[in-house]
Amino acid sequence: MPMITLTTSANIAGQEDALKAGLGKAIALLPGKSEAHLMLSLTGNIPMYFRGEACDAAFLEVSCFGHGKPEAYEAMTGAVCGLLAQTLALDPANIYIKYDETTNWGWNGHNL
Repeated sequence: MPMITLTTSANIAGQEDALKAGLGKAIALLPGKSEAHLMLSLTGNIPMYFRGEACDAAFLEVSCFGHGKPEAYEAMTGAVCGLLAQTLALDPANIYIKYDETTNWGWNGHNL
């Protein structure tokens, strides 16, 4: 039951399918996760500032039901940074990724 929220200064128009496919592959790097239950929210063209300057940047929030291993998150971070560098020409040094794990997740009228 993962959810990925991407907020970026980059123009994502025309790149939504590539981002969906790439993030779908990246989430599968976390054991027990797949694109089959992945929800995405993609927001582009948002002014962003980093190190006190306006810049091209991205912030991703990855929320997951359950707990993952640090090496799986490391692999996903590499994949996501590579994806955003390739599709949106973002410098990986300007990408933050926040991972949230929860034991309480509601879906389809019930909690898991």
